[in-house]
Amino acid sequence: MQTDLVINGQVIKPGSNLVVDLPLPPLYTHTPMTMPVHVIHGKRPGPRLFVSAAIHGDELNGVEIVRRLLKQSALKRLKGTLIAIPMVNVYGVIHHSRYLPDRRDLNRSFPGSAKGSLAARLAELFMREIVAQCTHGIDLHTGAIHRSNLPQIRANLDHEETLALAKAFNVPVLINSNLRDGSLRESAAEQGIPMLLYEAGEALRFDEFSIRAGLQGILEVMGYLQMIIARKNRKGIKEPYIARSSSWVRAPASGIFRTVKSLGSYIKRKEVLGVISDPISNAEFEVLSPYNGLVIGRSEIPLVYEGEAVYHLAKFEDHKEVAEQLETFQDHHITPSMDDDDEFIIT
Repeated sequence: MQTDLVINGQVIKPGSNLVVDLPLPPLYTHTPMTMPVHVIHGKRPGPRLFVSAAIHGDELNGVEIVRRLLKQSALKRLKGTLIAIPMVNVYGVIHHSRYLPDRRDLNRSFPGSAKGSLAARLAELFMREIVAQCTHGIDLHTGAIHRSNLPQIRANLDHEETLALAKAFNVPVLINSNLRDGSLRESAAEQGIPMLLYEAGEALRFDEFSIRAGLQGILEVMGYLQMIIARKNRKGIKEPYIARSSSWVRAPASGIFRTVKSLGSYIKRKEVLGVISDPISNAEFEVLSPYNGLVIGRSEIPLVYEGEAVYHLAKFEDHKEVAEQLETFQDHHITPSMDDDDEFIIT
């Protein structure tokens, strides 16, 4: 039988659906601060999955994904436990900032310390009250400010169970990403918890395509884990493509940058990605791809300095097949089917 769950000293009975407020250091104005945690504790035992968003406070797509996730009717028959945290870095969300008020990156501060910096204290709290309670995790991210990312999963794909979860998420592009020092993924891995990082969209912006794809991916993972009833008919789903390496193409000069290639484009070596022009002399400099690849990220601001990263390319063995599958994926999530027998309900 399902057992009680305890978060922040609060006992959560099987069959409960409630919000737990984790206490955070108050603002210097004496304003209290908390980290809201939504807990759906199913009546039947099963995996315990955390879904976190806004570890970087300006990455907002995940906040909306969590909101929609919590409205899914499939959760009424949940097997196991869903712990959803729409705003981990509440301070950053308030200030529209990636960072905490102490200018530290929370996702480089794990596992943290109860006696450390503000970032370290938040990281320790999150590890103790959330991660330590769970068996699996999904962390939601976007590109940085003025940079957009194609929907993709980044994970340790050399780990068998993590690879299975990444495939279940059902985005066409998987990036085999090394664990970063101080990251949530690294600390979760040290506790034996397989975890996915979903990247899509741009900071401080909602992107409907990225939100739909992220929500659908989480539901697919939950179906794979048998937390909810999996889809009966998964039309158009193919084996995802794994990129073992990716790199940024940098601006050869400073100036005004005009992009040519969109996210998801298949690029050949020496193909033009964009053009940088000098605003005074009108001299132009082409930005060329150094190899065959797929555009998985790009800069969205036209003002660039020499050496600035402008296009992110991933390497695949068969780029054309990836591009074709991406086109199908994009069409599916821009105008998704609402057939109950084929899709989860997304509202």
